Amino acid sequence: MDLGLLGKTACVTGSSRGIGRGIAESLLQEGARVVLTGRDGACLQEARTAVAARWGTDRVLAFEGDLTEQSDIRRCGEFIDTEWGGLDIAVANVGLGRGTRSWNLQAKEWLDALSVNLVAASLFAACVVPLMRKRGGGSLLFVGSLAGIEALPAPIPYASAKSGLLAMSKMLSKELAAERIRVNTVAPGNVHCTGGVWDRKAREDPDGLARYLEAEVAMKRLGRPDEIADAVTFLSSARASFITGACLVVDGGQSKGW
Repeated sequence: MDLGLLGKTACVTGSSRGIGRGIAESLLQEGARVVLTGRDGACLQEARTAVAARWGTDRVLAFEGDLTEQSDIRRCGEFIDTEWGGLDIAVANVGLGRGTRSWNLQAKEWLDALSVNLVAASLFAACVVPLMRKRGGGSLLFVGSLAGIEALPAPIPYASAKSGLLAMSKMLSKELAAERIRVNTVAPGNVHCTGGVWDRKAREDPDGLARYLEAEVAMKRLGRPDEIADAVTFLSSARASFITGACLVVDGGQSKGW
């Protein structure tokens, strides 16, 4: 199936590793050009070198910066505009799920979680929409979480921020539809990434993880970054041209609701 992404330009935040890097590679596989971003310069350059070796140096750019900070988000937009003169696809993937699992929290924990998981995504959206207008439309996609949809054993501020992300995505889809900018969310379940939380749990308590998956996940396994990435790539493509304001849950059958 031709997804119609040949020559399209994309930016994926937090794409030097994990799900973000998987999304970048999936878009590249379909013929798009991609800007990788990350805060760790060494990790980012390693990712760019590896990805460019596979897909071509002319199709991969790297932007180093903290895309939870408005000044760095603005610099990223200027970088994309200078290099490519616009943007077709933007994926807001930056997020952080660590935190205290308690109802009795200090304000800082709430503010930190909201800043990273919700406010940064809104600032990124405001930055990339003008770049999409230059192309006559585009796809803006947020990487959410199953924790934003169902009550899971996750930090409450993180889950609340991801729930807010869904609301923002829905509202932006209404605001931007007339400009041919589609806005959607992908909500992953438990995904195994090297160095991530599920990687740590698999090493520290494999039996406990196996029991959890047996009880909670219909497919009884963790997801892979490429499985999330392919969902993002489809929603970003011309094949999803009538889909906006949607949330695609990719969780191996963990969710209980419709």
